[in-house]
Amino acid sequence: MQICAWFISALVTAASATETYDYIIVGGGTAGGALATRLSLGLPKSKILLLEAGPSALDDVRINVPGMRGSILGSSLDWNFSSIAQPGLNGRSISVNRGKVLGGSSAMNFLCYDRAASAEYDAWSELGSQGWNWETMIHGMKKSENFTGNDGDVHGRSGPISSTYNRIVPDVLKPWQSTVNKLGVTINDGGSLGGKPNGVMFQPTNIDVTNYTRSYSANSYLPKSGSNLKVKTNVHVAKVLFSSDKSKGLTAIGVTLQDGSTIKARKEVILSAGSIQSPGLLEMSGIGQTSVLANAGIKNILDLPGVGENYQDHLRTSNTYILKEGYESFDPFIFDAQGTKATEQFNLWLENKKSWYDYTSSAYAFLNWAQVSDKVHKDITKLAKDGFAKNGTVVDKKKLEYLKNRSIPQLELLLEANYVGAQGYPAAGGSFITIFSTVMHPMSRGSVHINEKDPKGKPIIDLNYLNNEHDIQALVEGAKYARKVAFTEPLRSVWAAEFEPGLGTRTDKQLRDWVVKTVNSFYHPIGTCAMLPKKDGGVVDSNLKVYGTKNLRVVDASIIPVQLSGHIQTAVYGIAETAAQKIIDAEKKSDKSL
Repeated sequence: MQICAWFISALVTAASATETYDYIIVGGGTAGGALATRLSLGLPKSKILLLEAGPSALDDVRINVPGMRGSILGSSLDWNFSSIAQPGLNGRSISVNRGKVLGGSSAMNFLCYDRAASAEYDAWSELGSQGWNWETMIHGMKKSENFTGNDGDVHGRSGPISSTYNRIVPDVLKPWQSTVNKLGVTINDGGSLGGKPNGVMFQPTNIDVTNYTRSYSANSYLPKSGSNLKVKTNVHVAKVLFSSDKSKGLTAIGVTLQDGSTIKARKEVILSAGSIQSPGLLEMSGIGQTSVLANAGIKNILDLPGVGENYQDHLRTSNTYILKEGYESFDPFIFDAQGTKATEQFNLWLENKKSWYDYTSSAYAFLNWAQVSDKVHKDITKLAKDGFAKNGTVVDKKKLEYLKNRSIPQLELLLEANYVGAQGYPAAGGSFITIFSTVMHPMSRGSVHINEKDPKGKPIIDLNYLNNEHDIQALVEGAKYARKVAFTEPLRSVWAAEFEPGLGTRTDKQLRDWVVKTVNSFYHPIGTCAMLPKKDGGVVDSNLKVYGTKNLRVVDASIIPVQLSGHIQTAVYGIAETAAQKIIDAEKKSDKSL
């Protein structure tokens, strides 16, 4: 860890004006760090600059220790965004947490390492982005991975991001597979990463087995880069600069920083600022909806209505259960982090010995609605069709297709060995399990735009949660199924009482009210610079170039056109790997033509 920190510190410098690079990448997060490294290695004669608004935090235990996952949420390493009041949630606002640190949200996430169904990646090509499909993406995802273990699944074994299975599985998680399997769901251990995720399983996690630390873009990709990459942290980019000569199209020539200084780019500017901030940077640069820019007092140099639209996320609720005496959970390490037990276990982790601090999420199930019940599948599908079949967008209609394709999961269950509820950890304490129930393809789509009254301030995020009956009923059915799992043996034997929703919440009306009160994000925003045809609301083409520009690209989760049935970090690494190869190939082709 210290060697890695030393290596990165040699790359990281303070920003200075009037420098020139071949490629400038804005955003040192999940995609940005991976992209910068691959361009550095693939184009050794090019000068690459990676700009990150946050600091480097390579030695921060809150990031590195798997069991401390999520503990930088709400800290100075979090952008701490929030949505506007949501009508569908009775005026409630939702936190939108994103990493403000080298490594971005790969430093903040819960180390979930999975993939969606192959048909979902193939859909990108079907929607008009030629060359983007399962084959393309699994190649990129495998290229990013360095898996340790033997499970017979589809893995990469020589990439930067380490992955493995947890070396600690708490006793309260061990009944998971047999319980869900008893309800008719196939056990899919060692088979879920090859494009067929349906089933119940224990999943890998992005942990480096040499020291049992989080493996993420800052500590796993960047140390592999060449000397032609420079990383600048604590640097805020204000906008992209364009050439005044527009005879050959809109050409990016650099970036302006918030202090007014500029850095020039000879070849390309690439935005990797994520689903919240990449569209905002486009808008600050004069690219976006005419009305948004006009109201913010920004000259519109390129009318592109899709910028900031098509915001999609995963919606989750939490069923929580108080454990019986004698069953251990991770709760003492969260709510009594300075206690004797926590200190003892943390010292074991420091010695690289098996410890509770190794623990990350691992017990998953991915289901289509028919696996819940035929009636639920019929009812949910009807609600979606009634709301979107006639006047839906291409994205809506693709989601309707997904409902008919039983290889594509619609519901995720995730069993956690601790309390992650909405009501709040009880004052009396206790030990818990939580079953997350997550709707994988909500029909609601929101937006993110710059604040017209304060363009340089935090963006206006309108999630549009629960604006349709499909999403509400899907969440109700998900919570009911999570309860059904909890009441099924052998899992039923580990808990004493249901804490949330509570057995007083039983009817659909009661559960509906509970959903509105407690539903939350699973922190997977996508789609706001969608890779779609321009006529369908697209912002970038299949080469990830912004429509109407010659050399401005977006490479991050914002280009994903339709939400995936999985946690998105593996897809983002795959996007970065694929984009890097496209850029490298284009430059080499250009060099040959000279």
